[in-house]
Amino acid sequence: MVRPYGVKGRKLKKRKVEETAPVEEVEEESPSDDGEAVGVEEETGNGAEIADNKKRVDETVNQMPGIPITASVDKTTLPGVIFVLEKACLEVGKVGKNFQILNSDDHANYLKKQHRNPADYRPDIIHQALLAIFDSPLAKAGRLQAVYVKTEKGVLFEIKPYVRIPRTFKRFCGLMSQLLQKLSITAVGKREKLLNVIKNPVTRHLPVNSRKIGLSYSSEKLVNLCDFVAAASDDATLVFVVGAMAHGVIDKEYIDDFISISEYPLSAACCLNRICGAFEQKWKIT
Repeated sequence: MVRPYGVKGRKLKKRKVEETAPVEEVEEESPSDDGEAVGVEEETGNGAEIADNKKRVDETVNQMPGIPITASVDKTTLPGVIFVLEKACLEVGKVGKNFQILNSDDHANYLKKQHRNPADYRPDIIHQALLAIFDSPLAKAGRLQAVYVKTEKGVLFEIKPYVRIPRTFKRFCGLMSQLLQKLSITAVGKREKLLNVIKNPVTRHLPVNSRKIGLSYSSEKLVNLCDFVAAASDDATLVFVVGAMAHGVIDKEYIDDFISISEYPLSAACCLNRICGAFEQKWKIT
């Protein structure tokens, strides 16, 4: 009785060993033979191709005549103009769970609860003013040296001349909200700050030989803007200070000349269009 059970037990052990042995061999051999060899070939091949492509790109960039870097260096030698937009209504408020730029259309009830006048919150004015500057042929010709914006709360920030202002008002408010909270906005993939909050006063950032000109409807000095710009010397950089608020007067402390360009009150965007057009006529920019 002992032998049959012993034989059966031995046969079962042999079968188990025969069944498990090939399975273990397949699991050990398949990933080591296929995966490692193919992975090394792909990595070495891609690395060589990337290195070759980088060398070719660097060689072509060095040989190309119309590089934007060389063009910008040439444009800095040309005379330009600087704009300072004062008292821009850009105030961040926490509406619900989000921080937003307050405006009279979307946050009228919020402003009334805090006993504020909704008519004073007009960020659309600075948006239209910036579009008037950066969409002009003057800016596209490289004659725009710098743009400074000072908010009603006293925050001063700089906008680089080659920045593309958002076209829609909603995206513009999102950009300004991000700027006022993070204090700077950098370019994608670069460390250059396109918009940056800087220290007051604005005069510390202006050139030494600059001539600061303020515009206001209340000024007694009414001038023809084209003749005024044409008579100005290119040796001194002209800095035009324009108000970006609904009502009020700009700061006169650092202004050298205070002029009016029309018998009628004009918006900030209209004034900036006239200024850019006068310089385009002077420098023959079409």
